[in-house]
Amino acid sequence: MANEIDMLHGSLMKRILLFALPLAATGTVQQLFNAADGMILGHFAGSNALAAVGSTAPIINLTINLFIGLSIGANVVIANYIGQGRSDRISDAVHTTVLLSLIAGIVIAVVGICICRPMLNAMDSPENVIDLSTVYLRIFYAGMPFMMIYIYSSAILRSKGDTKRPLLILLCSGVVKVGISLFFVIALGMGVKGVAVATIIANLLNSGALIYLLRRESGPFRLDLRRVRIKKEHLSRILKIGVPAGVQSMVFSFSNVIIQSAINSFGADAIAGSAAGVNFEFFCYFVLNAFGQAAVTFTSQNYGARNAERCKEVFKDCMILGTVAMLICNFGFYFGREFFVLAFTTDAVVIPWAMLRFRHVLIFQWIAASYEISGQCLRGMGHSLLPALFSVLGSCVLRIIWIYTIFQSFRTFEMLLDIYPISWIITGIATLIAYAVISKKEFKKMTC
Repeated sequence: MANEIDMLHGSLMKRILLFALPLAATGTVQQLFNAADGMILGHFAGSNALAAVGSTAPIINLTINLFIGLSIGANVVIANYIGQGRSDRISDAVHTTVLLSLIAGIVIAVVGICICRPMLNAMDSPENVIDLSTVYLRIFYAGMPFMMIYIYSSAILRSKGDTKRPLLILLCSGVVKVGISLFFVIALGMGVKGVAVATIIANLLNSGALIYLLRRESGPFRLDLRRVRIKKEHLSRILKIGVPAGVQSMVFSFSNVIIQSAINSFGADAIAGSAAGVNFEFFCYFVLNAFGQAAVTFTSQNYGARNAERCKEVFKDCMILGTVAMLICNFGFYFGREFFVLAFTTDAVVIPWAMLRFRHVLIFQWIAASYEISGQCLRGMGHSLLPALFSVLGSCVLRIIWIYTIFQSFRTFEMLLDIYPISWIITGIATLIAYAVISKKEFKKMTC
């Protein structure tokens, strides 16, 4: 069908690109619209407003990543059923996923609103930004059910290769969001409140549009609201894949909270500069994540179909495409860094902090493809715990040790940032070795 990709037959590289490019565009567009908030605040509400919103990203990621991990589990489970040709199980998993998304959104909203101020205090947020950050977070979390419905519904469509329609929906809602943000910030002077309310409105539009699409689907993907309920069998499989992935991201975000606390110690200018620079890391990550999502989805379907040779080809093609795409993005932003940073701030004391982030983090980010692609291929075969464990040790434990040892002895912004490429290298080596060992055993089982 027009909105599906046959992942079980034909040229893989072409199909991976058809799957990944809209998904990469989705992540990039989403980050562009998020970055637009920073641009609007930086130019019309001041550096403190930019710092206030920028410093909240680690807290937001910490609280939502566990549940985003569950959406990955839903993607793997549904894709696996597609490979097995089990239409009845696809339908039950779809309805389980939709209800799970609503529950996840409500839980995050309640928890996030309650803990945002204590978390900001724990991060030593400066006095001149902490109140603004608190206001932004409380409004942002209030709209979390809409965001979760969009994320989980996208995962359902992604399991069958439909990455185009979520992109078109995001484009439309993003344009609306920017327009509303401009009106709220410039015309009404709402500052961070304005961009937070605009985010809720955009997520409401996104979730409503995707639920409408699922209601109009044919076959096992059609959403019937009367059948929305949790089926234990499918929930168990989703949790098995999704919880380790979510815990990995959650612990990873916890390390970023610690790092953000260290960044906060350098003052509001460093916070604003880092917030501006990190946007470009997000742009690049979403491109890599697109090929990671292709790896997990294509592997899941072909693993369900017990096609070992095609699973091997998925790993190879996704690793090549993901690494090359990251190299292009990383160095493209690096060589144009002076132009790109000016889009966020013209403050002469803020810009140097952003430049340091470009030199010490951005140009090495392509190394992350080593563990992102191999880890997602392992998840596609049902092995989610081991790549999560390696990421926790490499991207969290190692970073925390670095901050409380090396960084304390050599307390510079550059030394703080250097742990990123070091942790990527170590995590990548460990995950690649795990993939080589586990995939060999799994492929042997398939051919027996």
